[in-house]
Amino acid sequence: MNQKKVLVGMSGGVDSSVAAQLLINSNLGTTGVTLRLYEGEKCGSLNDVRDAAEVCEKLGIEHLVLDLKNQFENAVIDKFIAEYQLGNTPNPCIECNKHIKFGEMLKFAKSEGFDYIATGHYAKIQKQGDRFVVVKPKDKSKDQSYVLYSLNQEQLGSTVMPLGDLTKAEVREIAEAKGLITAHKSDSQDICFVPDGDYTDFISKWLGVTFPEGDYVDVNGKVIGRHKGMIRYTIGQRKGLGMGFGKHMYVLDKSPLENKVILGDEDGLFKKSVVVKDVNFMAMESLTSPMDCLGKLRYRHNEQPCRITPIDENTLLAEFTEPQRAPTPGQAAVFYDGDTVICGGVISR
Repeated sequence: MNQKKVLVGMSGGVDSSVAAQLLINSNLGTTGVTLRLYEGEKCGSLNDVRDAAEVCEKLGIEHLVLDLKNQFENAVIDKFIAEYQLGNTPNPCIECNKHIKFGEMLKFAKSEGFDYIATGHYAKIQKQGDRFVVVKPKDKSKDQSYVLYSLNQEQLGSTVMPLGDLTKAEVREIAEAKGLITAHKSDSQDICFVPDGDYTDFISKWLGVTFPEGDYVDVNGKVIGRHKGMIRYTIGQRKGLGMGFGKHMYVLDKSPLENKVILGDEDGLFKKSVVVKDVNFMAMESLTSPMDCLGKLRYRHNEQPCRITPIDENTLLAEFTEPQRAPTPGQAAVFYDGDTVICGGVISR
């Protein structure tokens, strides 16, 4: 029987390093690949490529470098900027997973004769009935199922995630025991192409424009101050408004067409329902009737009881038992049955 071949994405971090080791242990023909995505400090930087190459040499496997900078710019950076200009707060990591890691990398793998791709995500892929689904990992503190909601059945069926049954501490122990240089490398926290976290500065430099000041208005439309460019603000924000109002004020909404930022009391942030568009169904082919489940409205949000109801084939209404703080257009809403991802989409304005 021919040995199955797997192409594992090697970011230069400990998780993907150990994923490669576990694949080798499973007697899979393993090759590492590092994606060059952006000419910056991260996203496949030269340091990451070097570290990944050294790990592959230590493991005795081939290491490839795949240049996807153009594809990354078109599918991730351009969309990120466009969404911000529309007043939304996008999650580029989800787009990168959908189009780059499980899109372009998988396409390359298939063209080169690999049976599977693999990543160092903390999640599991399981077959439930006739559907592939993403399931939460053993280490709930590292759970990345939220950012994987957009994967389709072909992508899920062609992917291996070896870290689903390990904790982060166990992953580092494996790396240390093997003598991998990534064993104690710190995790990346920021969006890779905006390492300093200043989205406004990045977008301004990328587009070569500055964003005009405009009015702060209250919930009644009364002008109460001036903002320094709508792109600087996100729903739920309190700090960094640049002026005092005599009490705590929060960004409740934005009006891109009028270049206005709407401020108000924190109570105004709580909503019981959201409309979710561009829904990808994972546990079922479609939603035909209301369903009770758990909903997660941002990466660090604890899932809350809700009911999802179809509006059309790829749009749904999520109604929560209790009001949720600051659901933000552009962010992902992901829905669970226990530990299993049912579906997910983008919170609509």
